Amino acid sequence: MEKLFGRKLLSDRKDSNSSISSGGYKITEDDIKKVNLYNKGVNKMSEEKFEDAVRCFDLSLRIDPYFVDSLIKKGYAHFHLNQFNIAISVFDQVLEIDINNPEVWNLKGLVFYKSKNYEKAIECCEKAIDINPNDSMGWYNYACYLTLDGRTSQGMEALKKSIELDISNAKKAVKDRDFLGARMEEDYKRIIEVVILESIRQGNDHLGKILWVTGLDRDEIQDATSRLANKGLLIKNVKKSFTGKDEQYELTQELISKIGMEKRSSSKPLESKKEVLFSSQQLKDISNILYESSESSERGDLNLLLQNIDKLLNPILHGTLILDNYFEEHRELRLFYSRLKEKGQEYLNSNKDEISRFMLEMEKKIKG
Repeated sequence: MEKLFGRKLLSDRKDSNSSISSGGYKITEDDIKKVNLYNKGVNKMSEEKFEDAVRCFDLSLRIDPYFVDSLIKKGYAHFHLNQFNIAISVFDQVLEIDINNPEVWNLKGLVFYKSKNYEKAIECCEKAIDINPNDSMGWYNYACYLTLDGRTSQGMEALKKSIELDISNAKKAVKDRDFLGARMEEDYKRIIEVVILESIRQGNDHLGKILWVTGLDRDEIQDATSRLANKGLLIKNVKKSFTGKDEQYELTQELISKIGMEKRSSSKPLESKKEVLFSSQQLKDISNILYESSESSERGDLNLLLQNIDKLLNPILHGTLILDNYFEEHRELRLFYSRLKEKGQEYLNSNKDEISRFMLEMEKKIKG
């Protein structure tokens, strides 16, 4: 969205009670009031107090009925309140002021999407794309709506265009349930391959890590990596770990020369990278910390529990080794630590049994 004072508003009139000048435009006391109300409404939206936000935007619009920024946010607030007809009406008001506003066409399409009126949603997206053909999110939404409307081939073409404009949309697409109907399409499978290659390029070279960062399921990853291996784009290795067998992947040197590789912390080349394993002393230390974590959780000792989890996550101590060998458990430890830091004793009191049980199960797994 453009800055509020970066353009001339339709409400700027010769008879306004001007008192300030900025960039050649006159800013009145009413301008300041409406912007303050607008900002208050945005803050209410961030707090998910959408009815309060609507009241703020309405007060802002009493001062200037053509204040586009407030109209857009008001429509979006009504959308969050599931007041879809009102949201459409508000967005139509904006389009009467600025028919070539791609953001509003996209938002209007989103309302129709939530109402499951995919045909109307597609029409809105087409308007947005016509106005701004380089809007990756417009193409992404267009792909969703086409796929949901049963036009899967067209949807995949739109999705490819979206990914060409922004590679991050590939990762988003493989998690998006809107594309469930396209999962057997060859184009969609190629998008999964792109996501996996990009994940490996960034250093996520284990099956567990790819599961976490992409949201794909194990079968999809193994199917895609097998296809990529057959195409000569990656090498699959199966290695033994404490949790059993683990698949590890390497991009071929030919592919690396074309797309590059994210810099790794190790100065050694990819092919000489060795799996890091625990020493017997480290296993004993980690086991003791996990047991103490379980005990401190049962007692409701927040400070000691946080200290223990920090030892498990700290890369200088045990964090790196746990991440490499127990990726899923490392993720859970991070989540517990974040929630305990944020919500404190209240969260611990409500989840002490779950946390204690997790620590004991992880200790059992490490001991084998």
